[in-house]
Amino acid sequence: MKKLVLGLMSGTSADGLTVCAINPKPFQILYFKNYPYEKTFQQRLLNAYRLTAPYLSELHYQIGQRYAKTVQKFLKDFQLSPSQISAVGMHGQTVYHGPYDKTPNTLQLGEPSFLAEVLACPVVSDFRAMDMALGGQGAPLMPFFDQYIFGQKSPKLLLNIGGISNIAVVGKNRTPLGFDCGPGNTLIDLACQHYFNQTFDKNGVRAAKGTPDKILVNKLLKQKFFSQQPPKSLDKNTFGNTYLQRYFKSEAKSENPYDLLATLTYFTAAAVAHSINRFVPVTAQKELIISGGGCYNKTLLRYLQDFLPHLTITSSLAYGIDPQAKEAAAFALFAWLNLQHQINHCAHATGAVKNAILGKITLC
Repeated sequence: MKKLVLGLMSGTSADGLTVCAINPKPFQILYFKNYPYEKTFQQRLLNAYRLTAPYLSELHYQIGQRYAKTVQKFLKDFQLSPSQISAVGMHGQTVYHGPYDKTPNTLQLGEPSFLAEVLACPVVSDFRAMDMALGGQGAPLMPFFDQYIFGQKSPKLLLNIGGISNIAVVGKNRTPLGFDCGPGNTLIDLACQHYFNQTFDKNGVRAAKGTPDKILVNKLLKQKFFSQQPPKSLDKNTFGNTYLQRYFKSEAKSENPYDLLATLTYFTAAAVAHSINRFVPVTAQKELIISGGGCYNKTLLRYLQDFLPHLTITSSLAYGIDPQAKEAAAFALFAWLNLQHQINHCAHATGAVKNAILGKITLC
């Protein structure tokens, strides 16, 4: 069997670690699996930005150890051996993203040395730092992957709905564009956990029972971020508990929490549609390919289609890329390109001054 490259991704919702094995050339996703975190560990990750240095340092090493153990389990689950793995791309857990701070910064936790020791292969991590050193926002990084896979084809919009939603615009003879749109699943998940004791609104069934407050959503879309020109990116807490309490307090006190979920789901769809209509050239508005956990929310998809009737909306699965494997697969590809001394970066999407080779290499 050809040497494989692993990609590891834990997103802003911090609900688990996705491990993906790819064949880098020609690109193909071979295996992937998501390993859920227990609720206590998830909460530690979500609240990590509040930790003092000793506890943050400890968590950095704990995440690295967990990644190594999870990869060992992944290899066992798919009957692979460490000798078949040539490299690993490890995004790490984002605990803070501050592109607008006085000193722009971003922090991803997870010590890569544990993976390098277990697999005896290079581990590429900390992909965002070089972009920021080049004047970029450190995000989004996915537009390079989208351009790599779809860039020589007809124009396509690639929407990833994780904790935050982000979009890329790619196509033949087109300068790639990418930026964060606004809330993804974060607000929906928070409300679902509080009112229904469920981690998320599976298939959007609860939101489907409610009526969205469209007047409130239209007011929120007038906030500065939504009119801000790309490049632009968000910290996961921008649309977190504080935002939920501040702008949806009256909704939360409603006797019908289904209306709250409907409003939050509508808000996510409206923010995406607003971004497309405002920032995406009309000539590129043909097909919208969705990935991330949000692509399974049927109510969200229905709202998106209502907002964007001129677009053909489909899942990345239609192109052989499982929606839940895409980001992990992308970081596997980024690692492989890094080790080939090839660019793995779309500076136009982040605002960096030039394309570069992102990621730091850890060897054992």
